[in-house]
Amino acid sequence: MKKSSPLPSFPTPFLLLVSLLLHGSPSLADSVNDNFVQCLTNQTKDKVSNIVFSQTNASFTSVLQAYIRNARFNTSTIPKPSIIVTPLHESHVQATVICAKQIGIQIKIRSGGHDYEGISYISDIPFIILDMFNLRNITVDIESQTAWVQAGATLGELYYKIWEKSKVHGFPAGVGPTVGVGGHLSGAGYGNMLRKFGLSVDHVIDAQIVDVNGKILDKASMGDDLFWAIKGGGGASFGVVLSYKINLVQVPETVTVFGVQRFLEDNATDVVYQWQHVAPTIDDRLFMRMLLQPVTSKVKKGEKTIRASIESLFLGEANELVTILGKEFPQLGLKIENCTQMSWIESVLWWANFDNGTSPNALLDRNQNSAKFLKRKSDYVQTVIPKDGLEGIWKKMIEVGKVGFVFNPYGGKMSEIQASDTPFPHRAGNLFKVQYSVTWEEGGVEEEKDYITQTRSLYSYMTPFVSKNPRSAYLNYRDLDIGVNHYGKDSYEEGKVYGSKYFNGNFDRLVKVKTAVDPDNFFRNEQSIPTLQTKA
Repeated sequence: MKKSSPLPSFPTPFLLLVSLLLHGSPSLADSVNDNFVQCLTNQTKDKVSNIVFSQTNASFTSVLQAYIRNARFNTSTIPKPSIIVTPLHESHVQATVICAKQIGIQIKIRSGGHDYEGISYISDIPFIILDMFNLRNITVDIESQTAWVQAGATLGELYYKIWEKSKVHGFPAGVGPTVGVGGHLSGAGYGNMLRKFGLSVDHVIDAQIVDVNGKILDKASMGDDLFWAIKGGGGASFGVVLSYKINLVQVPETVTVFGVQRFLEDNATDVVYQWQHVAPTIDDRLFMRMLLQPVTSKVKKGEKTIRASIESLFLGEANELVTILGKEFPQLGLKIENCTQMSWIESVLWWANFDNGTSPNALLDRNQNSAKFLKRKSDYVQTVIPKDGLEGIWKKMIEVGKVGFVFNPYGGKMSEIQASDTPFPHRAGNLFKVQYSVTWEEGGVEEEKDYITQTRSLYSYMTPFVSKNPRSAYLNYRDLDIGVNHYGKDSYEEGKVYGSKYFNGNFDRLVKVKTAVDPDNFFRNEQSIPTLQTKA
């Protein structure tokens, strides 16, 4: 295979700049910073020293590290940006795009820093970070049941603002309060109400984006194709998403949560097998996430076993839930004492692992749970895994060591929406999504290699049980193992390797949108949408 040039769409002067920067030229780096700051000042007519952080700035490291959510990418050997820009106004975003193009440097766009592979804040070529965390305004209008939310807001902040205005409204998005709205929505983020209401992007009704020319576009001015693309195709391929307008959903005054555990010693295999039949088909008000983890047995000392944990949200009261599960999932043996009734906002806190009684103010904390080392992968299951298949998986999990699974059931509203309605195609036909999950506390090259090898080994073992042609993956569970683009002459083919997994039959439409709105491929990352111009 021929190695393609990583920067074919930039002119020769930029390639010289890259070469000089990569080989270390402090004076040149200073010059780039000076030129960028001067350009930014000219474009905005503002004093920009308070929003631009070069590597010599005393606050550079703290600003950089504040939104690194995977400790694997917070080491001295990881490439650092030349500059971090933290816009306070939309005009600052426009100017950053214009000036980055003018001096010829890559932009990485970060809203919350939760992308699993760190591609919003690392790069192998000189780059700047456009960090959106200051653009976090949220305006909730209960009368119209809508909200405008800026890309730098977190999900926790969004839920809090909705709760301030109404106790019977919510929004169907993720369970992590510190996740940034920009990346979550543009990548088709989901949460524990997806079976009732679908994905977050199924409720996006307008948006604002800064395009490659530095212009702010809304739904009307960007057109249907671009609006479609940024509702699940990953906004960073097409521009800088400033904000989304969303429809809120109505939630009951009382919801119910429960968490139960089963081990291999007490019928976990039967429960997991039956869960596959029940979780995607049961009442769409009920979401039952299942976590599978290799743990030390309490019955057989020194031996490993598998723990199956089911965590659930039911949009209704406990008595009704127990009745439903007694009929449809008796193997679980759910009892009323296993259930807790609460308000929707309290369930948000419960799912985020806060203690009962915690104030919703906790959702405004952006620094929860300091970053740990992690690796994630994803798959989709379309046919029930038989019991002998599950028993083989248990053996492999115990052999591998530490890697666990998270099973997220589909069905309900997910089966009612067409695969082409948004770029996110994984709807009808999928029983559940699989997340491969391993987290560790201590850094080190050998530790990282070991855990990543474990994850890949389990992923390989699962091949017979998951989707095929393509073996699909979820964009918001970024995984560079499934393909990387070097943006040379084979850019389209490289893009299709991962693009067909993330987007299935929607990939080529995304390529056409990309080609129309960003023909020179200015907005790009390791797994962005390529343009047709580079197709071999």
